[in-house]
Amino acid sequence: MLAEFPSVVDAVVCAVEVQCGMGSRNTAIAEDKRVVFRIGINVGDIIAEPGDIFGDGVNIAARLEGLAEPNGICISQAVHEQIRGKVPYAFDDLGAQQVKNIARPLHAFALGAEAIAALPLPDLPPPRPPTEPGALNLGLPQQRAPRLSIVVLPFTNLSDDREQQYFADAVTDDVTTDLSRINDMVVISRNTAFTYRDKPVDTRQIGRDLNVRYLLSGSVRRSGSHLRINTQLVDTESDQHVWAERFDYDSGDLFALQDELTGKIAVALNLRLIGAEAARSAEDPDAFDCVLRGRAALYNQQGSARESFASAIEWFGRALAIDQDSVEARVWSAQTLAEGVLEQLSTLPTGDLARAQALIDEIVVLSPRHPLINFAKGQVLRARHQYVAAIPEYEAAIASNRNSVQAVAAIGLCKFFTGAIEDSIPAQELAIRLSPRDPRVFNWYWRIGMVHLLQSRVDEAIGWLEKARDANPRLAGPRGWLLSGYALRGDVARAGLELVEARRLSGDNRYASVAAYKAVQRFGSPAFDALAEETFFAGLRKAGVPEA
Repeated sequence: MLAEFPSVVDAVVCAVEVQCGMGSRNTAIAEDKRVVFRIGINVGDIIAEPGDIFGDGVNIAARLEGLAEPNGICISQAVHEQIRGKVPYAFDDLGAQQVKNIARPLHAFALGAEAIAALPLPDLPPPRPPTEPGALNLGLPQQRAPRLSIVVLPFTNLSDDREQQYFADAVTDDVTTDLSRINDMVVISRNTAFTYRDKPVDTRQIGRDLNVRYLLSGSVRRSGSHLRINTQLVDTESDQHVWAERFDYDSGDLFALQDELTGKIAVALNLRLIGAEAARSAEDPDAFDCVLRGRAALYNQQGSARESFASAIEWFGRALAIDQDSVEARVWSAQTLAEGVLEQLSTLPTGDLARAQALIDEIVVLSPRHPLINFAKGQVLRARHQYVAAIPEYEAAIASNRNSVQAVAAIGLCKFFTGAIEDSIPAQELAIRLSPRDPRVFNWYWRIGMVHLLQSRVDEAIGWLEKARDANPRLAGPRGWLLSGYALRGDVARAGLELVEARRLSGDNRYASVAAYKAVQRFGSPAFDALAEETFFAGLRKAGVPEA
């Protein structure tokens, strides 16, 4: 028997309750008439067809079932990583197991029959009748919805041509897939979501039926060559809108358009959901609450940038104090420490990078396939000026989540520092196109401005660098390059004002002298050094930055 669940936690809780219930039932039945189950649980991609699901994710679950004891449960490493600290069950580590028709050994964890028998028998209420056709009713007690849980309802086709429904369905499918690639996101399967097609939408009821906190709905209207997509995100508990957006396109290459559109929606939703969850009040936050608040602090545009980073690190530290095994707290701490160095905020860059590397080393042991580990590795390598080594780490991050816009932009910057200067611009432009309202969009403006300045396109450089400064005036980096541009253009007064601010905001004192800047920021090649001398450093000198 196969069962599909909207969340890993729900699947494990259900499995334990089924085995507890079967154990209780079997005590009153003769041994030769008992029904005994083995349960295997995996999380992964599946292929859905009417009445059936299959694929590698299902095959692995079947092999895990074979590894389970009678009346026991066996789960994959991916499942174990996602339920850590969220369920009160102590699974035993079975290590790597070689199983039939699976090329790689499976790292499995088991909850044996004796351990399950020792658990208290769940008190299940009688099944409730469904409230409407298509509503799910598992007869389980209502649990609080996972924090980052969402269902994408079928997008409505508002075009005059009803045959355009295929495009609306394709957008729904792709948004569902892209959201499922985001770490910690619980996304209801497409087949379940499509049971709500053409039914009245009661947001709160759907939230209860599917045990999700958020609902995304949308519409597609196509008229001639013009395409308009409207989306809205609703909190199923309060029935309030969290986010809405409209996307307008001229429909040329529909496949490319669909790819870009769904990527934009996924990136925007990830940012909005983090902010919405962090804003929920919690008198006694658990480790995951603390991680969410740390991530929100990282993107906070209020106060100084150094305060935001310090607040994020503090929240991640609180998460680790609550749950010493929290991989999420480690990976976000490592990223934030490296980013503090990259953004010139750290006063102890060597120590912060050593802390970040130590956290990554711990993640490699605890969760070697964590989807964010490659991005964290790339950030540390880039902060250490190891640009060539950082590129494959960022590429692996994109392979895990094609909408990782920060990794896309970071590859461009690494190419910039290794001498392929012009190659940086398309990467930054792609990041801007995918996430035009991203809290880090200033970085992408800044990098485009850097390329133009090094290529002596001073006026173009100033335009981009002013956009970067205005998008985030709390950072020194864009101001440092902008002051150089102003000085090269002959606007020494403006350059002087930016120099004062750059020195005030910089944590590593690099704008004290040209030598101080070179000591903390190495460029990648002699050719790059020569360009920087003719442009960037020449501008610093004209602005009054001393040589030493």
